[in-house]
Amino acid sequence: MKSKLIAAALLASSAAFAAETNPLGLQLWSLRNQMVANLPSGMAEVKALGFTEIETAGTYNHTAREMRALADANGLKVVGCHIAYERLQKDFDGAVAEAKTLGASFIIVAWVPHASEFDVAQARVAVANFNVWGAKLKAAGLAFGFHTHGYEFRPLPDGSSAFDVMMKETDPDLVFCEMDVFWVAQAGIDPVKLLQKYPNRFKAFHIKDMRKGAATGLYEGHAPVSDNVVVGQGSLDWPAIIAEGRKDGVQYYLIEDETADPVGNIPPSIAYLAAFGLKP
Repeated sequence: MKSKLIAAALLASSAAFAAETNPLGLQLWSLRNQMVANLPSGMAEVKALGFTEIETAGTYNHTAREMRALADANGLKVVGCHIAYERLQKDFDGAVAEAKTLGASFIIVAWVPHASEFDVAQARVAVANFNVWGAKLKAAGLAFGFHTHGYEFRPLPDGSSAFDVMMKETDPDLVFCEMDVFWVAQAGIDPVKLLQKYPNRFKAFHIKDMRKGAATGLYEGHAPVSDNVVVGQGSLDWPAIIAEGRKDGVQYYLIEDETADPVGNIPPSIAYLAAFGLKP
């Protein structure tokens, strides 16, 4: 009887998830080897996997116009693009023009250059730039965000972190955060609690799972390829993370596969996430 009740509860929970749906997109970094080798065939591979929404990370030795044409030809919508911090410092107008040509709604900085450990002083330099860039992008009809990468969470003596400084000192009307769930977990942070700590600040997820038993409490933003596994086969609590993300207003759910075999591993990740109403 107890097992039947548990099964019924799981079925009801699954049905509740499936009742709410969100588009599932792909961060193209997942297929970077294919993109570098042959961008047209790489974009066709994205279509073959079933995606319609993508986030870019560079244009792979093509112009933004050429990449947009390939996206359009394959029925792919660029929702956002990762653009390097240094590019925004040196060629902000060019970066904005690229994003608009691609049809993106937002620009993300994925990595803040830093010397040694990322500290509060370096965080505050980034904050100043983020607020300025966010204001300029808002005026241009785009949004601005930054992507978690682990190094921001190194604990400070008072128990806070440089990430806390970044979240508290960036203007929430101008700067949002894209949570890479893997890097948050690798730093030893509970993704659900982080969402609850900063409600309405996270607008996008990078979805990738961590091998059970992988080391955590690390702050370098690097991991062995073997620590990346098919979504649903690792240690992360996806039902809780997805439920809290929806509650908190996360709009973009993007697979970023950094396993050794993304083409083989993305389909089972898609199948797993479909049970939670996340579908390409």
